[in-house]
Amino acid sequence: MKIVGITGGIGSGKTTVAKMFAALGVPVYYADDEAKKLMNSSITIRESLTALLGKETYIDGILNRKFMANKIFNDKELLEKVNAIIHPQVAAHFQNWTTQQNYPYVLKEAAILYESGSYKDCDKVILVTAPKETRIQRVMDRDKVTREEVEARMKNQWPDSKKEELADYIIQNESISHTQDEVNVLHRSLI
Repeated sequence: MKIVGITGGIGSGKTTVAKMFAALGVPVYYADDEAKKLMNSSITIRESLTALLGKETYIDGILNRKFMANKIFNDKELLEKVNAIIHPQVAAHFQNWTTQQNYPYVLKEAAILYESGSYKDCDKVILVTAPKETRIQRVMDRDKVTREEVEARMKNQWPDSKKEELADYIIQNESISHTQDEVNVLHRSLI
């Protein structure tokens, strides 16, 4: 079974594209969603994050996302330490998940596939792109945040130009119908 990574900058529409593949029957592992679940369910992660960030990191056993985001998004060193706690746990969870799949390939959808180095564990990588202004507007609408907050998040991700050098496939996600056509062609190729 092939492992195909799918990534893209915040607001690129990588989750939308992953759902298009899922609708075709492809098993999709949403790494960011699984990481969020693990941050609440894994005692190892909880204890490590609390030791690193402080007691306010969890309230009644639930991750205080706003607190953590405020601490890490403007501190690259702290962000790297948090990622070093979470990523090995997500990688192990993904490995276990893949053993339960029976399909020619699976997708691993992750926002920071390149930044985390986990792209090296993929046979192929799909990069989803969209114009910067489109991405900013999508995230502002989706998360009800300011332009400045979106741009701060973008600074913690590699630029598309750097990701394009490593990607096996690039899907430009501006028009749903065009994107769906690209997904269908790529799916047939991957099968």
